Amino acid sequence: MSRKLASITGVHGYVPEYILTNAELETMVDTNDEWIQSRTGIKQRHILKDTDMKASDMGAEMVKGLLKKTNTKPEEIEMLLCATITGDRVFPDTANTILDKVGATNAFGYDINAACSGFLYALTTGAKFIEAGMHKKVIIVGMDVMSSILDYSDRTTCVIFGDGGGAVLLEPDESGNGIIDSILKADGNGRHYLHMKAGGSAKPPSLETLAAKEHFVYQEGRTVFKQAVKGMINTVNEVMEQHNLTIDDIDWIVPHQANIRIINAVADGLNCPMEKVMINIQEYGNTTAGTLPLCLWNYEDQLKKGDNIILTAFGGGFTWGSTYLKWAYGD
Repeated sequence: MSRKLASITGVHGYVPEYILTNAELETMVDTNDEWIQSRTGIKQRHILKDTDMKASDMGAEMVKGLLKKTNTKPEEIEMLLCATITGDRVFPDTANTILDKVGATNAFGYDINAACSGFLYALTTGAKFIEAGMHKKVIIVGMDVMSSILDYSDRTTCVIFGDGGGAVLLEPDESGNGIIDSILKADGNGRHYLHMKAGGSAKPPSLETLAAKEHFVYQEGRTVFKQAVKGMINTVNEVMEQHNLTIDDIDWIVPHQANIRIINAVADGLNCPMEKVMINIQEYGNTTAGTLPLCLWNYEDQLKKGDNIILTAFGGGFTWGSTYLKWAYGD
C-alpha cells in the first residue's frame, strides 16, 4: 500500500475590494510609482477598509468559497489551522472564530504565528494529522490584515504590504499525490531585524508605545533581503536533494511574494526559468501568511494532476522553509 499523504483538494482566495494604488500612495508618503515598482514589483495592493470586517471575516469568506468549490459541508470539517500575525485579538484564536462563522461545529482549530512562513508551518502541521489517521478533512488558512499594523508615513514598509489570503482543503490520498516533505527552519536571533516592537508581554501597550509608533512593522531591509534569499534557496535545494530531484523535475516554484527582487534572486540561485515561478506580487503586494495560498488560487487553472511543486517562504523571527508536494487534481 502506498504511503498515506495529505493532498490539497481545493483552494480558494479572498482579497478586500478596496485597491490602494501606487498613485494614491504618492499622495500619502514621499514615494512614486517608478520607485515602488522598481524596488518591489508592486503596482497595487488590496486593503480592508470596511470597518465592519475583521480578519476572521476574511478567513470565513475564504473557507465558505472553499467549501462550496469542493462540495464540502461545514460539519464535515474536523480541524482548521489559521496562519496569521494579525488575528482579530490576542485571544481567542481567530481559527475558532472562523469555525463559528462558517458553522463548522464539529471542528477544532488554533492559530499559528510564524509570520510569512506561517502557511508552510500550518500546512505541514495539518498534513501530519491526516497522515496519522486522526482526521480526514483539514482546512489551512493563510491570511493577514497587514494594513492594521502599518505606519502609512513610513515609505519603507507601507508600500510593501497588502491584505488578503487563501485557504486549502487537505484530505487523505494514497495515489502518491500530496504533501511529500517539508524542511522548516528558524533562527530566533532574527527577531532583532523584523518585528513589531510593542504590544506583547515584553513591551505591553501604553501611551508611550503608541506615541512612539511601536505597534507597527519594523524591519532592517538589507538583512532581511540577504537572509530571505539564502534561506529559501538552501531549503529548496535541500528538499530536492532529499528526493533526488533537479530543477528540471519541478513544474512550479511558489515563492513567498515579499519583493520582486527577492523572487528573482531566488529563481536565479536555483537556475529556475521564470516561467516556472508563480508571481502575483504586482496585484496584491506582500500579504505575509497569505501569499502562498493566493498564488495557488491564481494559478489553479494552470496546475495539472501530478505536478511537482515546491512552496518556499521566509518570515520574521526568522522563520523559513520549503514544502514539496505533488498536485492532486486538474487536467
